[in-house]
Amino acid sequence: MRASRLVTLLLLLQNRGRMTARQLADELEVSVRTVYRDVEALGAAGIPLYGTAGHAGGYRLVDGYRTRLTGLTADEAQAAFLAALPGAAAELGLGEALATARLKLLAALPAEPREHAERIRERFLLDAPGWYDDTHRVPHLAAVAAAVWARRAVVLRYRRWRAPEEIERRVEPYGLVLKAGRWYLVAGGPSGTRTYRIDRILDVRPLEEGFAVPDGFDLTGYWTGHLAGFRARLHTGEAWVRLTPEGARRLGVTPTGDGWTEARVPIESVDHAHREFLRLGTDVEVLAPAELRARIAETARALATRYEGQPPGGRYRGPGHRPPAPDTRARG
Repeated sequence: MRASRLVTLLLLLQNRGRMTARQLADELEVSVRTVYRDVEALGAAGIPLYGTAGHAGGYRLVDGYRTRLTGLTADEAQAAFLAALPGAAAELGLGEALATARLKLLAALPAEPREHAERIRERFLLDAPGWYDDTHRVPHLAAVAAAVWARRAVVLRYRRWRAPEEIERRVEPYGLVLKAGRWYLVAGGPSGTRTYRIDRILDVRPLEEGFAVPDGFDLTGYWTGHLAGFRARLHTGEAWVRLTPEGARRLGVTPTGDGWTEARVPIESVDHAHREFLRLGTDVEVLAPAELRARIAETARALATRYEGQPPGGRYRGPGHRPPAPDTRARG
């Protein structure tokens, strides 16, 4: 552990130049006293670094010195492929390896490309999940990822939508996919290749049994086909609607002018379309199917009835306001 920390300290000084003991301690998540000991160890090993005191002081390497300790370990090489998604690397247990891999890659670059890479890191950030996407707990992701790396079968206890909701199944984990902030496992099983949401896994029991991925299996190709099939199953019907320019924009329909636009749009089901079209408010009018139009009209009437007159208890006076308690004093 200490050897890895010494290499990281050396790479930090090589990539960033002068750094104070406090800055190094924060980066390495150790105490300042530990940094002092590590610097002494590096000096004793013949590394040409020196420290200066004062407001502008700190540690730095002698100008022109560059370490050649930049070879990537297996974990660091794996983490490098997740460099654009540090959150994903951390979930897979590769957060520390990713940080070290970045330092080694920077150390291997000449000065000008290294400075350019640092500017990119400082000025651009990829945050893949959507704005309103809740953080999904994935406590079993590391165990599943370990099985994927080792090509070992596992027994999953899994919660699904249809009955029976909770199942236990032996599967052979082929690969992991991160889609819109959610992790999915692609695995072979008794019914062929299936996809499992990691946050729906209730328990993972690793097995000693190894397995071989079927000849010709390609994770990217499988996932592309899975998405195409999902979309085909998702939109099995259509609705005929009138849209305002704003409604057309929100549905991705090309408007035919400045007024209303009529269009056919794919829908998953009447229930799903009912919820989605209500989000558009007055920017949409459903013309067909008749069942969907009747459902939306019924909801609109119920809303109009509910919002007529004053709310229960009198006029609304803001969050936290409570109507006065009833007078229970005896009268007479």
